[in-house]
Amino acid sequence: MADEHPDYAGPAVVRWLTAFGRFWWDFLIGDTPELFVGVVAVVGVLAVLCLRPGLRTAAALLAPVLVAGVLTASVRNAARRRPQ
Repeated sequence: MADEHPDYAGPAVVRWLTAFGRFWWDFLIGDTPELFVGVVAVVGVLAVLCLRPGLRTAAALLAPVLVAGVLTASVRNAARRRPQ
């Protein structure tokens, strides 16, 4: 196929998409995938709570607590992995 169309950019497109995907993986997940999962879980819990108008205040009050919990768990996990 590449012989028929000299301007065919198949491999270049694949390389570009691979590089693009690796950038976003490294940017979002990086060295701490548990932090990414925690953030997604917090956003999900808050989104579900905000679906009910009566629970929006509870979601606003719960947000800092959940974020602090995720950060504490991440720091504790990193400290445990660090060589003594």
